[in-house]
Amino acid sequence: MQVLVAPAGFDGALRATEVAAAIGRGLEAAGLEPPDLCPVADGGPGTLEILLTRLGGESLAATVGGRDGQPIDVAFGVVGDGSAAIVELAAVGPGVAGSGAIGELIAAAAGTGADVVLVAAGGAPTADGGAGAVRAIEAAGGLGRARLVVLCPMRAHLASTGRGHGCEPGGIGDALVRTFGATIESGAQFVLDAVGYDPRMRAARAVIVGEGRLDAGALTGRVLGEAATRAR
Repeated sequence: MQVLVAPAGFDGALRATEVAAAIGRGLEAAGLEPPDLCPVADGGPGTLEILLTRLGGESLAATVGGRDGQPIDVAFGVVGDGSAAIVELAAVGPGVAGSGAIGELIAAAAGTGADVVLVAAGGAPTADGGAGAVRAIEAAGGLGRARLVVLCPMRAHLASTGRGHGCEPGGIGDALVRTFGATIESGAQFVLDAVGYDPRMRAARAVIVGEGRLDAGALTGRVLGEAATRAR
């Protein structure tokens, strides 16, 4: 039986795919059979790459307002059949004043004609409580037929633990729920289901998980804790 390698990204150092590949090389060098590589995310950085790779589709770009009013191009994804689009709010980058650029990114994703826009909210700037995002979406003509699903790194809309995720009370997630009827889901649970973690875990003899920072929050809603709990 294979070992299932299911790490998240190591923030600021390695993407989840890179971590999984490195662990896989180590296992093979130790004489084990090639493992099942299953990089994961929790609704924060890396979610777009993992979901788009798993679900299939293409990466597009939206031009949004960046620092000092200078436009920047931000990637988002559309799954193969066009029914869903995926945005990763952390991709807007730090230092952007307000959340208007986030609203522009969401509006661009909705403008593809998708029925659902998956909003990976981890790392979203929340200084204005999402007011700028709401204004930008409304200025773009709204969401069309798209509904929003906000993927939060913490389970069930927990209060902030200091690791910005845009879903704390008064954050981007709240603004999208109040104004556009968005639903909030656990990013960890959503991604693990999307990558087929459960059947792959049951077929493995062991599971290796990991992320860049291990703290109490790792076991209370982030993907490491969710993966370990399911394996138990």
